[in-house]
Amino acid sequence: MQYYKYGKKETDYLKETDYKLGKEIDRIGIVKREVNPDIFDSLIASIISQQISTKAAFTVKNRLIEQVGRITPETISKQDIENIQLCGMTMRKAKYIKNIAKAAVNKRINLDNLNLLSDKEIINELVKLEGVGEWTAEMLLIHSFERPDVLSYKDLGIRRGLKKLYSLEDISKEEFEVYRKKYSPYNTVASLYLWKISEG
Repeated sequence: MQYYKYGKKETDYLKETDYKLGKEIDRIGIVKREVNPDIFDSLIASIISQQISTKAAFTVKNRLIEQVGRITPETISKQDIENIQLCGMTMRKAKYIKNIAKAAVNKRINLDNLNLLSDKEIINELVKLEGVGEWTAEMLLIHSFERPDVLSYKDLGIRRGLKKLYSLEDISKEEFEVYRKKYSPYNTVASLYLWKISEG
């Protein structure tokens, strides 16, 4: 199991930049956030987990592994959509997964070269795939590419964490941008702590 790597440099910067977040960093300690450098596997896992609980997503993914062996573009593209769906997901998700596998096999998207691109370019490439929105792409930037400067406005947990930290009723896109600029270039580490704050 691999975890997102960060250290004193990042936490010291955030503590200097934001007193309230700094107090939470001291209280929480090091956050272990699992990462998966296998881009395709991570992409499929993110499609599976859309709008279902973590526990349910884990079950569905394990059923898919039992069905295909290792999750690769080749093993998935050989499956019928119905077989994918029988692992416990909607037909729509099964189609997304099959089509993403076909796109990777046909090189309509080159997953191996994505890491050479900027964060914005990676998002632009990934959202061309049906079923992949901006939030999914941003989660891949954190959990697969391990990019250091990602704070997702579309993530409910991150927004909830910010609201709890600053006792806010709501947070607009403009207000969110103020925090993003404040935490940069270590927004990803800020995200890890905001998720923890959100969980209570």
